[in-house]
Amino acid sequence: MTENTYTPAALDRSATVYVAGHRGLVGGAILRKLQDEGFTNIVTRTHAELDLTDRKAVFDFFAETKPVYVFLAAAKVGGILANNTYPYDFISKNLQIQVNVMDAALEQGVDRLLFLGSSCIYPKLADQPITEDALLTGYLEETNDAYAIAKIAGILQVQAARRQHGVHWISAMPTNLYGPGDNFSPKGSHVLPALIRRYDEAVANGTEVVTNWGTGSPRREFLHVDDMAAACLHLMEHYDGPQQVNVGTGTDTTIKEVAETIADIVGYTGKVEWDTTKPDGTPQKLLDVSKLKGEGFVPQYDLRSGLEHTIQWFHQNKDSIRE
Repeated sequence: MTENTYTPAALDRSATVYVAGHRGLVGGAILRKLQDEGFTNIVTRTHAELDLTDRKAVFDFFAETKPVYVFLAAAKVGGILANNTYPYDFISKNLQIQVNVMDAALEQGVDRLLFLGSSCIYPKLADQPITEDALLTGYLEETNDAYAIAKIAGILQVQAARRQHGVHWISAMPTNLYGPGDNFSPKGSHVLPALIRRYDEAVANGTEVVTNWGTGSPRREFLHVDDMAAACLHLMEHYDGPQQVNVGTGTDTTIKEVAETIADIVGYTGKVEWDTTKPDGTPQKLLDVSKLKGEGFVPQYDLRSGLEHTIQWFHQNKDSIRE
């Protein structure tokens, strides 16, 4: 079966929408966005209520709820250490989640599904900025290749479903995300929330010297998770095509500049040192977002306003953030 002629349009706000992974950073932001947009029949399940690696449970859930739209944001995620230490877990769990959800969605006739991946799907040495066409053109970053392969498989499953069954499923690949609901734990967080916590605690404790890893010279692209959620809804209402869509700002900044902005916002005026014995990682990782812009989407947060919003949320939720 080939793809049917289809023109994306506004989603029915009264239809049943399933957000898989609603307790995560991305899924939580999508849930907030849908609620703000007036969706009245949003279905969610915690991991305790529904284990997405349990195939029968997933099929039973879809048969019971019969969602019209699906946002597949559920995934087993982690930092470099976790990905490098447990590669089997990352490829196995993510493949199971994706296959079960998509198979159940197909059985129930779900015509609009958004699969969320990650910019780590692209080759380690891809030309900058990275276009969607870079997929499968080179070797992956070794430390998270198992996770990346699972996400690539998800993209191909979406494309295969479109070709064979004529459904209008799409994929989106976000850049580095941050914002409300992020992981600020000292051991499990990514660079931006780690910097926020480090500088905030330095102010609170009167620390005179803050030490950051590396040289501060690598360039990274950061996208506020609320912009990511808005992009997801925008794509569901405006885009239909087999190719994954990069979601980012199209601009990057050095880690040092990010650190200086955070220090300024939280009021840290002490000394900063950089431990150059620690690794920097890839010199630059920037997505080409021409395709997203071509669909009419522009992020609302610049880096400073996004950081101010995130730091405010961090202060308000210190007692309940993940450790």
